[in-house]
Amino acid sequence: MRRLPPRVRQKAVEIANALLAEGYDDGKAIRIGIAKAREWIRRQPPGGGR
Repeated sequence: MRRLPPRVRQKAVEIANALLAEGYDDGKAIRIGIAKAREWIRRQPPGGGR
């Protein structure tokens, strides 16, 4: 995850942690977290609402 932009990485960690709490194994949770975070970022308005 080190190569991900900070916003994507932060969201991926949030998603992966939620999946781990649901019982997913580490590798699968990380892969899903990254994929879902990238989708989430693509749907954000330009500038990220900051």
